[in-house]
Amino acid sequence: MLAGLAVMLGMTIVTAMVAVGIDVGDKINREFSALGPNIVVYPQEDTLDLQIGGVSLKPASEGAYLKESDLVQIKHTFWAHNIQAYSPFLYAELKLGSGADVPLIGTYFDKPVPLEYETITTGVRKTHPWWQVRGAWPMDDSTDVLIGRRLAAKLALSPGSKIESSGRVFRVAGVLSTDGAEDDAIIAPIALVQQVIGRPGAVRRVLVRALTKPEDDFGRRDPQSMSGEVLERWMCSPYANTIAHQISQAVPGAQAEQIRQVAQNEGVLLSRISGLMWLVALAGFGASTLAVASAMATTIFERRREIGLMKSLGAGQGLVASLFLAEAFLLALAGGLAGYFLGGLLARRIGLAVFSSSIAVQPVLLPFILMLAAVVTFAGSLAAIRKAVRFDPAVILRGETA
Repeated sequence: MLAGLAVMLGMTIVTAMVAVGIDVGDKINREFSALGPNIVVYPQEDTLDLQIGGVSLKPASEGAYLKESDLVQIKHTFWAHNIQAYSPFLYAELKLGSGADVPLIGTYFDKPVPLEYETITTGVRKTHPWWQVRGAWPMDDSTDVLIGRRLAAKLALSPGSKIESSGRVFRVAGVLSTDGAEDDAIIAPIALVQQVIGRPGAVRRVLVRALTKPEDDFGRRDPQSMSGEVLERWMCSPYANTIAHQISQAVPGAQAEQIRQVAQNEGVLLSRISGLMWLVALAGFGASTLAVASAMATTIFERRREIGLMKSLGAGQGLVASLFLAEAFLLALAGGLAGYFLGGLLARRIGLAVFSSSIAVQPVLLPFILMLAAVVTFAGSLAAIRKAVRFDPAVILRGETA
């Protein structure tokens, strides 16, 4: 019973830690979704920078633009289902009736975008979940705007107020709070900003939020340095770099890159948590093996008279060893099954406590746990069984210590 209990507790810990370790990547990725986009898309011309003698000779201009109509290609890549949402941005200056210039930012709020087989809604309400609005969100086809919290306080504006600029009148739908630069700006539907600057369909930046695999050494490799099966394996792994590379190929004139701070934080956190999970699992495995060894040694010592009697009646070493190996196998089976189901319950409790969502133990893990339980039991029993088969029946039956 003690040996079986040791196997059960060890397999409970191993099952829970392996289940959490397998699922922790997706859980961390969902937690990091609250931090916002992890890929930025911008015109390729922005990457061209001619320098001579350390002096930039890039022509001064308003910059290049992407076409809004091309952004639908973001959802036509191989990893389309991993791309949760995207938000285009366009920047301008708005001259108010008072003569002051304020930043004007155009974007999608919650815009329906028709695809080939469905219509999705995308915008900052999905990519920037920390944006807080007092009042109402503007419609993407309206002339309503959001005004940043600090700018609203400076201009004494509130939801329902009017803003006049160059013969245009905008209604303030809500006051935006982001604790960022947007608190000093006016945020409007991108179509409205395109009209203000006279560039229909223009987009300056696109921020994308995608479910990705946390970055590791393989994910950081340059696709230009790979070929054949290595490149195919890299392309078929949902790294932020991989998705950004495919977006660059899909959107004409675009260059996409991962926002490294988010991706690196995901990778570092995942590696640390995964390392901790495997360390705890290894500790559980080792402790279980030692407990089984102690219990089996005590059991065999208590049954030495039975072993001596068996050997005196003609039982060979193989028969004695097979008897204890059969018991070890039954212990492994019972302890492994019990540990698998208890580990599943423990994994669910950990998931609910840490990530507020359940962690499911996959049935494919059961054969692995049973095999590991057998390894623990046989490894712990081996020394005791070897000693048992070498007992001298004459010494044992006389009551002497073997």
